[in-house]
Amino acid sequence: MAAGSTQPTPGSGDEAVQEAAARAEHTRGRNIPQFDELPIPGDTANLREGESLNDACLALLPLVGVWRGEGEVDYPTIEGPTRFAQQITIAHDGRPFLFHEARAWLLDADGEVIRPAAREVGWWRPQPDDSIELLLAHMTGVVEVFYGAPRNQTSWELDTDAVVRTVTAKEVSAAKRLYGIVAGGDLAYVEERAMSGQEMQPHVSARLQRVAG
Repeated sequence: MAAGSTQPTPGSGDEAVQEAAARAEHTRGRNIPQFDELPIPGDTANLREGESLNDACLALLPLVGVWRGEGEVDYPTIEGPTRFAQQITIAHDGRPFLFHEARAWLLDADGEVIRPAAREVGWWRPQPDDSIELLLAHMTGVVEVFYGAPRNQTSWELDTDAVVRTVTAKEVSAAKRLYGIVAGGDLAYVEERAMSGQEMQPHVSARLQRVAG
């Protein structure tokens, strides 16, 4: 998916279902590492293992898993567009929220790793009125609070309500994200961002395949 896309393309049809089923044969037995001696329920990114998904999170069920793939980052303040790879983990421990962690690394034109890149951690917090709160903390010193809602059963749109940054962080004023499950069962997302004196505009897009769950 190219930077500048306005939304993921929803997947549909028998072919997409068959592709997802075939891929699940390789991912259904995989999960994030577990510490068996933990005295409380551990996180699971596999709905077949661990605690049952809380009913409050059912609207986010398709997101649960470990996802890995590639994308593109571009913005007027950076030299680009630049290719990157990313892994996103979305997991739960049976309570009414999801854990979110994303790690990215830059790639050269041949797909070789250049260096580690962006990291973020946070929480998806679905609410009784079907709204969604998403809290994200970035290693760059920025913390964002998003509010949004499902667009349908397989896509979710969110906008920042508040952005807080440390004194050493770059100026960020707002962001938007759209996540969606697309053809073949992949997770795609696009992000727009207003930062460094620029107006809101496309910043990142990526398409990730399920590798666990």
